[in-house]
Amino acid sequence: MSEPLSKIPGGMRYYFGAEARLRRSVEDTAMSVFDGWSYEEVTTPTVDYYALFERGMGHAEAHRSFRLTDTDGRLLALRPDVTSSAARAAATLFAERARPLRLCYAANVFRQQPRSHAEWRRESTQLGCELIGAGTASADMEVLIIAAEILQKLELSDFCITLSSVEIFNGVVAGLSLDEPGRAEMQRLIDIKDAAELQKFLAPHAPPHEIEAFARLTRLSGKRRTIEEAREVITNARSVAALDALENLWRVIESLNLTDFFEIDLGDVSGLDYYTGLIFKIYLAGAGGRVGRGGRYDQLTASFGRAEPATGFVLDLDAITEVLARNGSNLAQVSDSSVTVLSPANDENALFLQAKELRARGEKVKVISDE
Repeated sequence: MSEPLSKIPGGMRYYFGAEARLRRSVEDTAMSVFDGWSYEEVTTPTVDYYALFERGMGHAEAHRSFRLTDTDGRLLALRPDVTSSAARAAATLFAERARPLRLCYAANVFRQQPRSHAEWRRESTQLGCELIGAGTASADMEVLIIAAEILQKLELSDFCITLSSVEIFNGVVAGLSLDEPGRAEMQRLIDIKDAAELQKFLAPHAPPHEIEAFARLTRLSGKRRTIEEAREVITNARSVAALDALENLWRVIESLNLTDFFEIDLGDVSGLDYYTGLIFKIYLAGAGGRVGRGGRYDQLTASFGRAEPATGFVLDLDAITEVLARNGSNLAQVSDSSVTVLSPANDENALFLQAKELRARGEKVKVISDE
């Protein structure tokens, strides 16, 4: 069916003038912060093998990519994610570089979203960083501080970074003997915070007191008190170790006086398959949903070489720009310097010589036509 060329596909859009300048300023701010923490910029291919993203993101997330076939019949995809590409580069192109690797990027990603999605965009720009080869708690803290610094540099004070760990979920699931479809269904019910359905689902797999305890755990969120309450519920060693790691991070957050910007949310279960430890989501007042996400993914590089620890995050440039625009941000305010209007008159040579001289002095010009 032929589409009218006066329209653009749904989920895509133009950016113009003040909004385009604001987007550029947000990107420049983020990249400046990354540079300040010694991250090197990397640009990944826009089109890559679909299998790369399926292995990195998991089938369900990768399946939302725009897929195409090349002339040799190989299945390709428009990049729906940058982390998978960065992990491959670390294991191949940068295999001999000293660790840890610090990589950052500003890249367009493409995903097919359902129309009911709160922010229905099929093309968006991710600002992100990856810290590869460092498995310490300080590496996790580094990326958290970087995310907070970017938002503060953008003069956004009403944001919240929620912390959890997939190992808390994994520790509970290990004791339930669930198959992969069962695990996925349990994860879905936690994600949508449907406590009643979650309890029904778990009924055949655990005694009532354990089900009630886990349902309570997934509803816990807040500051330090959340960790204390979770200790009353968690009993398995794997989940306890994950909770200990979260508590250690929280102590550092407290010492840096950043608790206003962070919360614990034990009902957060990531939708991406590659996370292995700490996970976090970034929320901003005025946005329709989260504006960023990140966490630890210690097994992803094993798909392309040897496994090594890694952590990182991405921010949604478009969502952040929309909030800044609504708030009347002056981040990209245009200089109020005057504009010299030039008319061709009868001597175009003189006109453009004058324009060139003005521009050499850094002045703003506008050439108008006689027509």
